[in-house]
Amino acid sequence: MSEPRPLAVAVLGPGTVGREVVRLLAEHADDLAARVGAPLELAGVYVRDVSIPREGIDASLLTSDAEALVARADVVVELMGGISPARELILAALANGASVVTANKALLAAHGPELFEAADAAGADLYFEAAVAGAIPIVRPVRESLAGDQVERILGIVNGTTNYVLDEMTQRGLSYDVALKQAHDLGYAEADPTADVEGFDAAAKAAILASLAFHQRVSLGDVYREGISGVTAADVASARDNGQVIKLLAIAERADGAVAVRVHPALVPASHPLAGVHGAYNAIFVEAAAAGELMFYGKGAGGVPTASAVLGDVVSVARHRASGGKGPRESAYAANAVVPIDDVFTRYSVRMSVPDRPGVLQRVAEVFASHGVSIETVRQVSDQGTAGLMISTHRARERDLAATVADLRGLDAVDDVVSVLRIEGD
Repeated sequence: MSEPRPLAVAVLGPGTVGREVVRLLAEHADDLAARVGAPLELAGVYVRDVSIPREGIDASLLTSDAEALVARADVVVELMGGISPARELILAALANGASVVTANKALLAAHGPELFEAADAAGADLYFEAAVAGAIPIVRPVRESLAGDQVERILGIVNGTTNYVLDEMTQRGLSYDVALKQAHDLGYAEADPTADVEGFDAAAKAAILASLAFHQRVSLGDVYREGISGVTAADVASARDNGQVIKLLAIAERADGAVAVRVHPALVPASHPLAGVHGAYNAIFVEAAAAGELMFYGKGAGGVPTASAVLGDVVSVARHRASGGKGPRESAYAANAVVPIDDVFTRYSVRMSVPDRPGVLQRVAEVFASHGVSIETVRQVSDQGTAGLMISTHRARERDLAATVADLRGLDAVDDVVSVLRIEGD
């Protein structure tokens, strides 16, 4: 029998993940060839400036001609990030019939339908396991393992930076600013952490997960988003006193024939599995009709963990090329309405300061009742003439809760509405 033809692999982007992918391709070449059924040969690594040495990468592999590199590749690994030129290069690769592996969640959230259609038209694979939660296998389980089930809800911690910051605030009592600086010093946060702390990164991942789970196209614009920059040490301490922790959650759920997708800080009971996710780790809790509750946990970022997910996809698509098969196509047959945040139902915790005098609680309760928001529990703490009230509600509509809070802020029996947090996971 003749030896199988080597498959040419092009890597676009020599950053932290790209360097590890190159290293693992070389170090495990024999094992990877045995798993694929054909050798994998690194065709080149695209960089903007070939004169800059890249640690761990042979200079002879570097090229600034991305188009030519893509044109001669069987498998293109896109690790550049951003929208352009990543989008154009992926489209060119697919048009050439090459398989594509990407970790680019922003691109998939913004242009996923276009990329999937191009892959279908070319009969090529488009894999993206590393785009959602680093080393955690979540894309394949949702897209393939649960394809015969009905996913009802996904509740996830999908951003390591924000989880680290909130965990340090919880475990060590740090302020938001101090915890964020510490995250930056440790390499968990970028110089500009906006994409992480304001929820943009998590929202892109939520859009991808919702699209997979509900078999329909969900874009970044469909995802309601709030970040953690408004979470205070007092919020964290109050949550702890109430047996809860604050997490930035990505939530995708079915809602009366529609779907809702949102990212925001939320109170989670200390008994919930997500409450025990510490540091920069990620975890995704999936609820399916037949499978029940499933949890996926692990390192959500970092060069080596993310490279592991990338190489898993490379092996999968390379196997298909070696054997003549193809991976799963986009499943987007459903057209459920996406519920705006105003119509989402959940529970809430409203913390306020009020004068310490008779009749205050009654007047506050009347405001809740006037908007159809049912109170579940009330906690009160008095301090030198000022009372702190924490009210937890039963499930209520977002717009009704917002109207309640607006009226509370105008009530002479309320000094200030200090914070409003949603309650999830119970």
